[in-house]
Amino acid sequence: MTPEQLKAHCLAFNGAVETFPFNEQVSVFKVEGKIFALSALAAQPLTVSLKCEPELAVRLRKQHPAIVGGYHLNKRHWNTVTLDGTVGDELVRDMIEDSYDLVVASLPKSTRLRLDWPGDRD
Repeated sequence: MTPEQLKAHCLAFNGAVETFPFNEQVSVFKVEGKIFALSALAAQPLTVSLKCEPELAVRLRKQHPAIVGGYHLNKRHWNTVTLDGTVGDELVRDMIEDSYDLVVASLPKSTRLRLDWPGDRD
């Protein structure tokens, strides 16, 4: 996955925005002001930090050496993925979507409906 593909995928979700609250090098992807992904898109190697269910986070770390506890984040709820080709793009896309979904699921129902979140569709 390239930096451009990573950015495009993060911004493809309803209400997703890219911000730079820390510095101009770290892209912070948010929905309704809440972070779901962080990446220094120009860094080598490219990494992305994503929110994750705690049990799944541990399983993914055991299965993939390129997935570790979130760098400078709560390691119970965040993973950092090194995008070196050892973790498939489909899994990375799924992890980004899961991170977004975890954040949106915590928002008020009126906000989730405004975002047209699939989790609230009948």
